[in-house]
Amino acid sequence: MTKKVEKTSKKSTVTGRVVSTSMDKTISVEIERRIKHPLYNKFIFKTTKLMAHDEDNASKVGDTVSLIQSHPISKRKSWSLRKIIREG
Repeated sequence: MTKKVEKTSKKSTVTGRVVSTSMDKTISVEIERRIKHPLYNKFIFKTTKLMAHDEDNASKVGDTVSLIQSHPISKRKSWSLRKIIREG
């Protein structure tokens, strides 16, 4: 009697849009968050730009991708490409 135990990853995942692929095996991804202003109750869009590792150079500018947190690969790169959600 054996049981299959699946480990769930505690690493963060984010979804964003590719804005640059000019570097080798690296993509630049823009993450957009929507927050509510504390006083005026208006929604504001905040953007964060992340560098991610793309081993196969598979993604192109405009693609919507999913990233997973990984060990630091370089000074600014600590995310890896998980999958391409939608090609754009």
